[in-house]
Amino acid sequence: MTQEQLNQLGKTLWAIADDLRGAMNADDFRDYMLSFLFLRYLSDNYEQAARRQLGADYPQLAADDRRPPLAVWYEDNPVDALEFERQMRRKVHYAIEPDYLWRSIYELARTQSPDLLQTLQRGFSHIENESFASTFQGLFSEINLNSDKLGRTPAERNKKLCTVISKIAEGIAQFSTDSDILGDAYEYLIGQFAAGSGKKAGEFYTPQTLSTILSRIVTLDSQEPATGKKKKLSSVLDFACGSGSLLLNVRKQMGPHGIGMIYGQEKNITTYNLARMNMLLHGMKDNEFEIFHGDTLTNDWDMLSEMNPSKKLKCDAVVANPPFSYRWEPNDALGEDFRFKSHGLAPKKMADTAFLLHGFHFLSDEGTMAIILPHGVLFRGGVEQRIRTKLLKDGHIDTVIGLPANLFFSTGIPVCILVLKKCKKPDDVLFINAAEHFDKGKRQNVLLPEHIDKIVDSYQFRREEDRYARRVPMAEIEQNDYNLNISRYVSTAEAEDEIDLAEVHKQLGEIEQRIAAAARTHNQYLQELGLPPV
Repeated sequence: MTQEQLNQLGKTLWAIADDLRGAMNADDFRDYMLSFLFLRYLSDNYEQAARRQLGADYPQLAADDRRPPLAVWYEDNPVDALEFERQMRRKVHYAIEPDYLWRSIYELARTQSPDLLQTLQRGFSHIENESFASTFQGLFSEINLNSDKLGRTPAERNKKLCTVISKIAEGIAQFSTDSDILGDAYEYLIGQFAAGSGKKAGEFYTPQTLSTILSRIVTLDSQEPATGKKKKLSSVLDFACGSGSLLLNVRKQMGPHGIGMIYGQEKNITTYNLARMNMLLHGMKDNEFEIFHGDTLTNDWDMLSEMNPSKKLKCDAVVANPPFSYRWEPNDALGEDFRFKSHGLAPKKMADTAFLLHGFHFLSDEGTMAIILPHGVLFRGGVEQRIRTKLLKDGHIDTVIGLPANLFFSTGIPVCILVLKKCKKPDDVLFINAAEHFDKGKRQNVLLPEHIDKIVDSYQFRREEDRYARRVPMAEIEQNDYNLNISRYVSTAEAEDEIDLAEVHKQLGEIEQRIAAAARTHNQYLQELGLPPV
């Protein structure tokens, strides 16, 4: 599918969403829309795999027969159904009973069946608890099929769902559903819903342009970026993963087999479910990723616990866009936490450096971490200055990238990207000031491909450029009390032309002479008219 076709698919789905949600809040309708798109993907993928598995035994139905071929096969082969599902779980890692396939659900919707609502409820429960080898508990927990927003009575809700599902099915029927196509359409819709969500969008959406910068940076060789991309990443972690688009962007850079394991953590239940769906929609198997629902700052994920140091997770890439200046509750116990003990606790009103230290702890010695943070972490005093100073003295801060303002749906403030490494070669810090390199959009500023390429190229080759990028020695940073305010080191201001005071004095003298001559001429005219001079 071409980019133009993909954009058209996204626009078609968005138009359906915009038309059908009625009085429903866009954020609420998003969950229905994306869940149905997810069910369509799972079903298509499963039926294609079943066709390959059954070969000549896969039923060939007449054009006017709307039943799923698998439903016919199940009727004809009831004894073999369990073994077939076992084989399917081994090959595609899940199984779906024919009644819950999209084709069956759409037929109920098309015929306005009163059984649609109950069938969907059973189907969602089946997928959560029985389809996958590892259960996906709560995957549809945010989809309230009994919501008054769908209708006051079960009959009204059933009718609304029939309309929504029919429109989605008809809207995407003309498009190919090859691998990743529906996944990309899902990403498009997430972006569109984010655009309409204002500040709420910050909870689940990182603009694709920023995701691309981070993912391109962390996939380069950490010690010698100029040599290019790593061949393999053992694992990648995003500890505030939202809908998972940043993790998927890293996977896109490395290719489907370039990462051993993907780990994500998300506190918000809705976006946690979006992330799990997003992984599966992009063709990942359930044993290729793990998304955990929990609080990163309190570190309630057992896998990241220090209880078993020999198995402690170490990732070759860490990426994150955590909530900016998040209020948290540091306490004495956290002060002794292995993530913060040697650096200090971030202040109560701003957890930015706490997020940074959390991710940095799980970075491997050969890994690269790239994190989006507000500019305050670069220059604020107090404990944040002490944390920053230690990271700098230990040689862990590699690059500071300043970005334009108004890139996010959720905030207009300018942000920066910090690149950190456990072991880095250069005894300096690269500063990139890209604040004035953007395309002005209607509501948000936009980074074009050339802006992204320039940032990544400057990082990769540690390239210096006047008023854009500079390698700053540690001695100079020390003289500035470890303040990393970008404009101290790379100013975008253009130098004013040097003023020649002697020439200016000469010009002023000439002007005064012309003024005096003009005054004499003027008074001469007044005298001829018999008027007093001025």
